[in-house]
Amino acid sequence: MVAIAEIGSVAAEPRFLGRRISPITERRLHNFRANKRGYWSFWIFSVMVLLSLFAEFIANDKPLLVRFDGAFYAPIFQAYPETDFGGEFTTEADYTDPFVVELIEEKGWLIKPVIPYSFDTPVTELPQPAPSPPTAQNWLGTDDQARDVLARLIYGFRISVLFGLTLTILSSIVGVMAGAVQGYYGGWVDLLFQRFLEIWGSLPSLFLLIILAAVITPSFWTLLTLLLLFSWTALVGVVRAEFLRARNFDYVRAARALGMSNRAIMLRHVLPNAMVATMSLLPFITVGGLTALTGLDFLGFGLPPGSASLGEMLKQGKDNLQAPWLGIASFLIIAVMLSLMVFIGEAVRDAFDPRKQVSSDLG
Repeated sequence: MVAIAEIGSVAAEPRFLGRRISPITERRLHNFRANKRGYWSFWIFSVMVLLSLFAEFIANDKPLLVRFDGAFYAPIFQAYPETDFGGEFTTEADYTDPFVVELIEEKGWLIKPVIPYSFDTPVTELPQPAPSPPTAQNWLGTDDQARDVLARLIYGFRISVLFGLTLTILSSIVGVMAGAVQGYYGGWVDLLFQRFLEIWGSLPSLFLLIILAAVITPSFWTLLTLLLLFSWTALVGVVRAEFLRARNFDYVRAARALGMSNRAIMLRHVLPNAMVATMSLLPFITVGGLTALTGLDFLGFGLPPGSASLGEMLKQGKDNLQAPWLGIASFLIIAVMLSLMVFIGEAVRDAFDPRKQVSSDLG
């Protein structure tokens, strides 16, 4: 009977991906789920990100699949000349051309995405000059360059999220390393680094970003590098405080007495404790990166012209007050995106807060 009870207790232990979950991790997961607003925001945001990653299958001016003369073609993955479908030109087929579509349908069929426009596809045969209002063909209307607003929102959301997450990861790596070195060694290292951070933090980062973006040709990676120059300092103070507090603990002294290197002590013993406070700040750093990119795009110093940009769509809404759907659509997607990230950040903060107790209804 004892053996059966022990087997039952082992089977009831919480596991994740086949591994046993520690009591601390289980408590954090319960606290995260207890924050209903943050929990559901996480799932909504995850679905939105997942859908945006497959934007080419949702909004594209190329068919998903073409069957012509007994053969299958996938224009999304490969460019096919017009001559493959009985046309006259050797250049890539324009699937928005009614002549090309007619050639394909004579000997086959094609499957178009739900939104038959990409972020840079000019929409023809509009009911009125661009920007045109929402119709059954363009659900959120078109902008002042006759491009579908919904398609640009999907692609713009993807670029913004990937930019914010990449900036958060890189900023965290640099900030955690700087704070760890500063806090662990202390002394003159800490003193000199603090003076440097005070000078660096006092610089007018927005104006410097505008100046640098005006000098350097803007692109995804150049903007990421420029914002990384000023965003990495967000985590230095938190990590530095954790390392200053933990470097004199008994287990750190014991590891040092046993001959363990400073690098090993920092990575194995001190860094895991410092990451608890760091994880709570990551969603808010992502929000800062998204806001910075949107602001630069709005001012005209962001991504190259023609890119799918939420900030550029906001600027179009400001410049075209007679087309309110431009400003409303871009404002709503930005507001929803930032709100979800803030709610997720609050849930993560509750999950890593040691003073938070597990709700009684969660067990």
